[in-house]
Amino acid sequence: MSKLTPVLSAFWDQKDSFTIEGYKRNGGYKAIEKALSMPEDDVIKLVKDSGLRGRGGAGFPTGMKWGFIPQGDNKEHYFVVNADESEPGTCKDTPLLMANPHSLIEGIIIGSYAIRANYAFIYIRGEVAHVIRRVQQAIDDAYKAGYLGKNILGKGFDLELVLHVGAGAYICGEETALLDSLEGFRGQPRLRPPFPAIAGLYARPTVVNNVESVASVPAIIDKGVEWFAAMGTEKSKGFTLYSLSGHVKNPGQFEAPLGITLRELIEMAGGIRNGHKLKFWTPGGSSTPLFTDAHLDTPLDYEGVAAAGSMLGTKALQIFDETVCIVRAVLRWTEFYKHESCGKCTPCREGTWWLVQILQDLESGKGEAKDLDKLLDLCDNIAGRSFCALADGAASPIISSIKYFRDEYLEHLKQGGCPFDPAKSTLFDLAETR
Repeated sequence: MSKLTPVLSAFWDQKDSFTIEGYKRNGGYKAIEKALSMPEDDVIKLVKDSGLRGRGGAGFPTGMKWGFIPQGDNKEHYFVVNADESEPGTCKDTPLLMANPHSLIEGIIIGSYAIRANYAFIYIRGEVAHVIRRVQQAIDDAYKAGYLGKNILGKGFDLELVLHVGAGAYICGEETALLDSLEGFRGQPRLRPPFPAIAGLYARPTVVNNVESVASVPAIIDKGVEWFAAMGTEKSKGFTLYSLSGHVKNPGQFEAPLGITLRELIEMAGGIRNGHKLKFWTPGGSSTPLFTDAHLDTPLDYEGVAAAGSMLGTKALQIFDETVCIVRAVLRWTEFYKHESCGKCTPCREGTWWLVQILQDLESGKGEAKDLDKLLDLCDNIAGRSFCALADGAASPIISSIKYFRDEYLEHLKQGGCPFDPAKSTLFDLAETR
């Protein structure tokens, strides 16, 4: 347990951690006093020097993204937080917002000050009504305490913060689709350039950051660059939340330095459920290429995972044991991407439909061996050829599953159907996980 580094999750076990009183008792809202006393560019430089990278999937340096906003352009700037957590297997932002929403608000204040934005938005999923109520209450309390609104802390900085509730579409996790939805349009990705830093919300310079990225900023401002950089690896610095789910005894959130391995995390989670062994897993949600038990010791940082052939993504570690049919799992994910495709571009709209048809035939044992090559050819024709990364995400589990489990696909054809018993592959059999 010594490998865990609780920062964002340090006080989640306190019954009032989500209140402004609880947050301030634990040192909250001290970082904005320091940040608002610094020149704006110095705040950007501090975040840039810390090495904080986006925790929403791409891993782009946060300070660098802030630095892209042009200054002296006489335009309104906007700061937007992407709380549209919808990647299958990802479940870190929701508990963070429930247990520690003020860390996000304080990070928004600092980020907005740094990029000279007087308006900020949190875009959140409409399905999570309990989280919406919690965050709105935190915003109201911050206004009452003088941390939002006019002349914050007497520093002459004004900030209005709006919580915007989306209709619940996976595509709105993509930053430009999110901006379209925020403007009142149908959520569809934009053609880039121009990038949001130049023409984002309402065609004005805009920063879009993930919840965890922004919530990490106050601790960095308060404790310094050296403290943050002392955790993690050389190029992937700091702490992060790993979401461990599936066939482990004790799934949950594990806040640890970047570079920890799945073997270590599984050990902390009590191991794989009794009598079973690891078969495959996702390092960053279902849109990242799969790994197997051969990758247990891969460093879970941006460079280590990429070198092994996948992406760290949102650190959504979904664990599957030997009872799970790889074809069925990939089919379910692909059906999800087909359903969530916004339909704007042909490769994704048509490609995901055909991927589902072929996978359904293979899973039911009706396909042919050459369908595997057809699948790979389809993936090659949609990945990298769409407006956003949804098509890439749909192709990733298919390509990697055929790479590691081609024989299992062929076994479906040989037996004329799925050789696995669905009753034995449930993720929620509590009797077996104890």
